[in-house]
Amino acid sequence: MVTPEQSTIPAREVFALARSCHPGPLVVVTALTAALAVTAGQEPGRCLLTTGAVLTGQLSIGWCNDAFDARRDIATGRRDKPVADGAIEAGKVWTAAWAALALCVPLSFACGWAAGVAHLTAVAAAWAYDLRLKATRWSWAPYAVAFAALPAFVTLGLPGRPWPAWWVLAAGALLGVGAHLGNVLPDIRGDLATGVRGWPQRLGPDRVRLLLPVPLVTASALLALGPAGPPGVRQPAALAGAGLIAAAGTVLGRRRERAAFAAAVAVAVLDVTLLLSGDGLGAGAS
Repeated sequence: MVTPEQSTIPAREVFALARSCHPGPLVVVTALTAALAVTAGQEPGRCLLTTGAVLTGQLSIGWCNDAFDARRDIATGRRDKPVADGAIEAGKVWTAAWAALALCVPLSFACGWAAGVAHLTAVAAAWAYDLRLKATRWSWAPYAVAFAALPAFVTLGLPGRPWPAWWVLAAGALLGVGAHLGNVLPDIRGDLATGVRGWPQRLGPDRVRLLLPVPLVTASALLALGPAGPPGVRQPAALAGAGLIAAAGTVLGRRRERAAFAAAVAVAVLDVTLLLSGDGLGAGAS
C-alpha cells in the first residue's frame, strides 16, 4: 500500500524537473520554431513533429545544463536550482536529459533525414556548450550554430527540402550570438566568481554592454533588407526602431545592466517579427 508521504514524492520530483529544464528558453525556442513551421507552410502533422522534436531537444539541453552544473551550484549555494536546494538528485536529472535526447533523435529524423541532421546539429552544439564550451572563449559558437540551424530544420522538412535564404541563416547566427551576450550579461560577475570564463566573461560587463546591440541590429538589417525587391514601409521602420532601442539600451545600461538586457530582448522580438514576416524561409528551393 502506498502511503500519502510516498505518493507526494513523484509530484515533487516532477515539479523539480520542470524547474530544471530552463522553462523560459524552452517555451520561447519551441514557440518560435512552431511559428516558423506554420509560416513556412508545413502541414499540421509535420508542424507537430517539428515542434515535438524541438521540445524534447530543449528539455534535454536544459536538464543536461542543470545536471552538469550541479556540483558548482551546490558549492555556491544556488537556491534557485532544484538540484542545489535538494529538491531532486542530479542522477535523476541526468536520466531525464538522456531520455529526452533519446526521444529527440527519432522525432527529428521523422521530419526527414536532412532536417533531422540540421536539428541534431543544433542539439549537439547546445550539449557541447553545456559540457565544455560554456567556460571557453568559444562559448558564442554553439549559440550561433544552434540558432542558424533552427530555420534550416524547418525548411528542410518541407517537400523538396529547400534551404532558407542565406540571410536568414546569417541572421539566425547573429541572433544566437546576441542571445548569448544578453543571457550572460546580468550574471558575468557571479560567473567569474565561480570560475566560468566564457567569451562574455572574458570581455567583462562594460564591453559586453557595448557589444550587445551589434549582432542584434545587424540581424535586423539582414532581415529587413535581405528579401528580394524594394523593402516596404514596415522593414525600414523596424530597422530604425531596432537601432533606436539598441542605442537607448546602451546609454541606460551604463547605470543599470538590466536596461541593456531589456533593450536586447526588445530588439530580438523585432528581429523575430521580421523573420516571420519575411520570404526567406525556403527561398533556397530550386
